[in-house]
Amino acid sequence: MGWLRLTLTLAVRGLVRPADGVALLRMAWRFRRRGWYRRAPFLPVPSVTYVRWRLHTAYGDEHVIPPAGDVIRLARWASRPW
Repeated sequence: MGWLRLTLTLAVRGLVRPADGVALLRMAWRFRRRGWYRRAPFLPVPSVTYVRWRLHTAYGDEHVIPPAGDVIRLARWASRPW
């Protein structure tokens, strides 16, 4: 599975289950790079270094593409009320 396929899978799952879609959007906003609005391409995306570090700490390989289920579980966990 490539990054594009993962993104499309998460988008479809977010449309099918709106609660998951909200959780995924909240997580994406939290992961954005600081000062994203000052540098092109002016998109709130995370830095490559941060994503690689997160993947390395979670899976032991910084080049792995996580399963969609893991991303959704993380988003649900991160957005649950305390």
